[in-house]
Order: sequence, then structure tokens, then C-alpha cells
Amino acid sequence: MDHLKPSPANSRPLTPISFIERAATVYADCTSIVYGSSSYTWSETYLRCLRVASTLSSCGITRGDVVSVVAPNIPAMYELHFAIPMAGAILNTVNIRLNAHTISVILRHAESKLVFVDYQSESVVLEAISLFPPTCPLPRLVLIAEEGQPRGGSKPGFVADYDTVLTKGNPNFDWVRPETEFDPLTLNYTSGTTSAPKGVVHSHRGTFLVTIDSLISWSVPKEPVFLWTLPMFHANGWSYTWGMAAAGGNNVCLRRFDVAAIYAAINTYHVTHMCGAPVVLSMLTNVLGVKPLEKPVEILTAGSPPPAAVLHGTESLGFSVSHGYGLTETGGVVIWSTWKKKWNKLSSAERARLKARQGVRSPGMTEIDVIDAETGKSVERDGKTLGEIVLCGGCVMLGYLKDAEGTTKVMKDGWFFTGDVAVMHRDGYIEIKDRSKDVIISGGENLSSVEVESVLYGHPGVNEAAVVARPDELWGETPCAFVSLKEGVKEKPTEKDVIEYCRERMPRFMVPKTVVLMAELPKTSTGKIKKFVLREAAKAMGSANISKL
Repeated sequence: MDHLKPSPANSRPLTPISFIERAATVYADCTSIVYGSSSYTWSETYLRCLRVASTLSSCGITRGDVVSVVAPNIPAMYELHFAIPMAGAILNTVNIRLNAHTISVILRHAESKLVFVDYQSESVVLEAISLFPPTCPLPRLVLIAEEGQPRGGSKPGFVADYDTVLTKGNPNFDWVRPETEFDPLTLNYTSGTTSAPKGVVHSHRGTFLVTIDSLISWSVPKEPVFLWTLPMFHANGWSYTWGMAAAGGNNVCLRRFDVAAIYAAINTYHVTHMCGAPVVLSMLTNVLGVKPLEKPVEILTAGSPPPAAVLHGTESLGFSVSHGYGLTETGGVVIWSTWKKKWNKLSSAERARLKARQGVRSPGMTEIDVIDAETGKSVERDGKTLGEIVLCGGCVMLGYLKDAEGTTKVMKDGWFFTGDVAVMHRDGYIEIKDRSKDVIISGGENLSSVEVESVLYGHPGVNEAAVVARPDELWGETPCAFVSLKEGVKEKPTEKDVIEYCRERMPRFMVPKTVVLMAELPKTSTGKIKKFVLREAAKAMGSANISKL
């Protein structure tokens, strides 16, 4: 059997970019994108992507360069998920909710060569560029304008606009295939407000696998109608950007999240699938007078499990809710709360309890486990014993950009260590109980308590600060800051003063919604703040937002 070896015929690099090439043939005349009064077919979208890739290549973008995008869920954002890699470059999508300082840190760390900027993010990106050190090369900027907006070529700081990039391109461009399937495809940041942001790099192979895996796990059929309520800049829309091309889906794009627009789109375009954080479910149910859907809509949520009342309310409206777990480091949802038919006979409360569990590994993951941090052995399957979730499989990232130490820390002994604390139930389903990384998930946004604390410590009146998650029925979790003040300060800040201080120095979603002033924070014998005590105190406060259900 020595002759049975890899050859060019059976080992061409896997890449999700090939999905759009196939879609242009199989689904050529089917609608690919709808946005307001504009719509495109898959053959048109494919040619548009080739044109953009051609222009990028002709202006010097080469294999391995990073090209960034700061844009909401609009057609250009979708197209750039294909066009940028088609030029051989690495796609870096940036959260539009970040402030100028954070964006500046990300663009510098990524060494971005070119940035596509939506017109609504123009001012914040220009401010971010102004923060570059004098010796740091500046990326070129391309403006994504809409009808009636000034074009980029005539605006200071911009070299062109998106329409010009399109029209200059060659629709017959021979797009750049990866040399190996482990070539980097995407660069996504889990954090960007510190001096050492974590840039997660995924390969063509890993993204191909998680894309197919996500379609299978959610039982996505051919030609679905996908409503983009999940930001494409969040882990590339959990890989469904490429998945919709594989399935020949119709991408219904919404510039901003608006409940009325969502229901209108569902009814107008007969939406079949959508994704979102648990806060999306809350918003969909907290609408007075809303009528049940004419046809069921599949909705996938991940992160903090939705409260039972919200889950019941969502499903009573005609949404079929699926729940899962993933990280930026896995490129999408890789643990699914896979539903069993026999559970349909259970009470609504029991069904909600089961759906709140993160679930079992997807078909594309090799193995998952919950292990004891000290022994490294699997915990008991009793639904009580805590351990850390570990994963292995082709969907796991290549590593963190420019951070070999950080990569080694989380990828060891053949596992990716998530930092999330969970239990394993007797039936093999995982349920998260805590987050050892001190990450707070608020409205789908992952934020680090350490970063919020660093800002709080900059306040002249703050002596100590600790930030934990407070439960919130609307947002899932919100930052709750426990603060002790310095002695001898003439004008001691109030809770409102502290919140305002944070609001001026960080993105809005990171600002603590609750501030508790204390004489002294609880500490261990070694002087470390007892965060577990503060977490319990925050939980005891209850939700900052009470459901209307």
C-alpha cells in the first residue's frame, strides 16, 4: 500500500472561498443578498467579489497581507468575506462599536495594509489613524458609501470608495488560492483595549470545517433565507457568511438591529434562519401586540443561556430556538444543545432547563471534555463536579497573532483549554457554570473584567476595583463594579460619577451598569480580592432589567 499517498488530485487545499465559486454555478440566478431596495444573485455576487479582489491585487495587496473591514451587516461586508481572501489577503473584521483607541490598537497590531470603512464609522476610524505613532506606517482607507453619500476619493484621508474599487476590477480575475490549507484566512480580535490584544488566526482548513460543521449541526437546508441579526464582525457571523454560499442561501442584510425591521423582514422575505445573542430573544418577545409568526423561524443563540421565561415567550411566537457554545478561537459554534425527540413530551420548564445546557460536540469536533484543573482527568458525569472545558478538532484556531506564549498557554497536551468552567451531565451534555477568564458576555459582546478594572483604577478617587457579571434578563449579563475609594479625597465620587468616568474612556457596552461603593473589598489572606464573593453578591442583586413576561 506504499503507493497510496497524498497527491495533487486528492490533497488540494480546502477553503471556504470555493463555496461562492460553486454557488455562482449551482445557484446562479437565485437571490444571494437583499438590502433595502437592492438585491443581487449569486452569479452577480461572485463577479463583484472577483472585481474587488482584482483591484486589491492590482494596488499591491499580496498573499499574507492583512486587510481590515469596519462595517455593519451590509452587502459590502458580506462580499469582503470572499473578496479579501480571493486576493490572497487575511480578512480582519473590526467591531464597529469600539472606540478610536481600541480600533487604533487593533489596526497597528494587525499591521493592516488597507481598511474598508463604512461611512458611519468614518470619524472614529480617522481618529484611530490619528493615534498612530509617527514611525508607524498608515493603512490606506477605502470608504463604503451609500446612495446620496459623498464618495471616498474626494474625502480627506480616503484613497477611493467601494464602488470605484468594484468598477475598476476584472471580473475574470484568477483568484489566489491558498498554498496550503493551513494558510491564515481570518484574524479576529477577542480584545483590543490593552497593550497586548489577542488576535485569533484561523486557517482556510479550519474555517472550511467549521462552516460545513455548522450547517450540518443546525440542519440547514438548501436555499435558506438567512436574516443577518448577528454581526458579521462577530467571529465572521459564526461562519454563516461562508455557509450561506455553500447552501445557496439568501442573505437578508440589516444595517442596524431594529425589532420592527426584523419582523418586517421575516414577513417580507419569508426568513427561515437567524442568529443572535440571548438579548435578541428578549427584544423579540418584549414587543407589545406582536402576533405569532405565520411560519416557524429557526433561531440560534449562543453564550449565556436565555432565561426560561424568555425562551418560552420566543417559542410561543413561532421561533424554534437552538442553543450552543463556541469561542472566537473555534470560529463558530462547536458544542450544540442537540435536541432529542423524546424531550418534546416534557414540561416547558424542563425543556427550558435542557435547552440552557451548552450540549455535546458537533460532528466536526474530534473530542470535548471537562477536566479537573489539578489532576487533568475527566470530572465525574454527575452534573455537579466543576472542571474546565477542553476541546480538540480541526475547527480550533492556529493561534494568537504575535503571541507564542499565549498560544502555548491555551493549546497544550493535545487540547485547547477554553478557560470556561462547566459540569458534565450523565447524558454527556455540558453545562457552563462560570468563566475562569473573567469574561462577561453582555448582549453578545465579550468583555474582559480586567480591562474595565484598569480604567476604573485610573480614576483619581478609586482605591480598589473589581468587576464581575451581574445577571440581566435583557442583556444576559452586565458589568457590575465594586469600588472602594481613597481616603483623604476632598470630593468623593458617587456611583454616577464613576459610571460617567468610564463612559468617557471605553466603548459603551463595556461601561459598568452598576457601581457598588464599599469601604473595603473582601480579600484573601494573601491580599487577593475575593471575586467569588463579589459574584455571589452581584447574583443576589438579581436582574437589572426585569422581563415584561
